[in-house]
Amino acid sequence: MTAIADAGINGVLQCIRSFSRVVIPDFIRDSAFDACRSLSVASGAPDQVRGDGSGRWRNPIKTRTLSASVLLLASAFAASSAGAEESRDLCADRPGLGTPACTVDRGHVVLELGLGDWTRDTQGPVRTDTVQLGDALVRVGLTDSLEAQLGWTAYGHVRVRDRTAGAVDKVSGVGDVTIALRQNLRNPDGSGFSIALMPYASLPAGGRAIGAGDWATGLLVPMSLDLSDSVSLGVTPQVDAAADGDGNGRHLGFGTVVGLGVGLSDSLSAAGEVSLYRDRDPAGRSTEALAGLSMGWQPGKDMQLDLGVNLGLNRASPDAEVYFGIVRRF
Repeated sequence: MTAIADAGINGVLQCIRSFSRVVIPDFIRDSAFDACRSLSVASGAPDQVRGDGSGRWRNPIKTRTLSASVLLLASAFAASSAGAEESRDLCADRPGLGTPACTVDRGHVVLELGLGDWTRDTQGPVRTDTVQLGDALVRVGLTDSLEAQLGWTAYGHVRVRDRTAGAVDKVSGVGDVTIALRQNLRNPDGSGFSIALMPYASLPAGGRAIGAGDWATGLLVPMSLDLSDSVSLGVTPQVDAAADGDGNGRHLGFGTVVGLGVGLSDSLSAAGEVSLYRDRDPAGRSTEALAGLSMGWQPGKDMQLDLGVNLGLNRASPDAEVYFGIVRRF
């Protein structure tokens, strides 16, 4: 019976060991097994059951079951610790004009998808309508404070109507590819005062509809500050080597976004923002001014649905923009 019991317990321990290799980091797993061995030694029981006076009698089933229990508790602790790390609040770039300072948790992936985006821009007799579908951003947590980003727009359609000439021009295509890194310098979960550095580069993979025609690069410095439990201030200054309007060369561009975010409930949030951007394109310098309102609803800790509206505040800015999308964390 003892041999059968030993075989059964050894089987359980082997299953636990195999399971622990999957869900428990090496250093935690090894510490748990060391604790089990130490517990067996501390109990005064030798490796073999003996009754010749060299060691006290012990029940091998109880001792090994106790060791298994210790390991199971360590497994549960490690799993709960991992779950606690995964429970960091969802950090989404969408919606809004600004950029958050928080980063994606290490080992996680966040997919942000603009399902629909319509912009109207009227300059004199010329009206331009731009529709974008499938504006995707993939964010990968590399460390607790560093993430990598890859962005691309699957489809864009531009319709230009000149009321004076009576002409209508239509063009469609895909967007450019954007790659970026975001390194948080303080509070990667975005709590308290948080700040990050975010260099990026845009590669001319798109067509003439919504592509810039040349590569560009820049640096954003997202910052946020909690003003209360439900209100936060966000600021995103940036400087760019932006692509020229004719797609041949680069020029200086710089600006900032300032906004207030409000948590309306545990799952609903809203933000109001103002953006100013100075564009020194050789073809004509301009300053774009926008005001934006946006809302996000989280039906679960790993998903968000959002929508937003941006309005132009001067002649150099688009008249209006309406968009909506979804965010999912994996």
